Amino acid sequence: MSKLLSGEACRKIDRELTKFPSDQKQSSVMAALAIAQQERGWLSPELMQEVADYLGMPAIAVQEVASFYNMFNIKPVGKHKITVCTNLPCGLSGGNAAAAHLQERLGIGFGETTTDGLFTLVPGECMGACGDAPVLLVNNNRMCSCMTNEKIDAMLADLKQDALKQEEQKK
Repeated sequence: MSKLLSGEACRKIDRELTKFPSDQKQSSVMAALAIAQQERGWLSPELMQEVADYLGMPAIAVQEVASFYNMFNIKPVGKHKITVCTNLPCGLSGGNAAAAHLQERLGIGFGETTTDGLFTLVPGECMGACGDAPVLLVNNNRMCSCMTNEKIDAMLADLKQDALKQEEQKK
């Protein structure tokens, strides 16, 4: 049985395993990493080892996948990871300015997390929405397009408010 993953996470990984031939468990590595990250927040070396053991593959192969794709967090991140598309088309269409605005507002640079643990800011590769630049991705699942400074400020305020509500619900 898993040490770091819950039974529910293991059941989710098992469902992913049914999508592939039984001798091709490694084909579900991206799904397994996503499930592990969703549960734990980031992929520690120990967690990647556990995923590797669960899938019957070398730990280095799991680490190669996790470190290649920027949707995977291989170090701790804030409650909200904000990815800014900085590829050339977005950069020239406001992405660099949006990144600078976020850095100023949050008081952090790329790859850093705010002292309250709420936000981590990272540069991103093409998100396939160049016409909607600047583009941000929040927590790998919410794309924000055509982001002005005002929209960025409103987004940050909403994310902070959501975090406060969640903290109060825990009490």
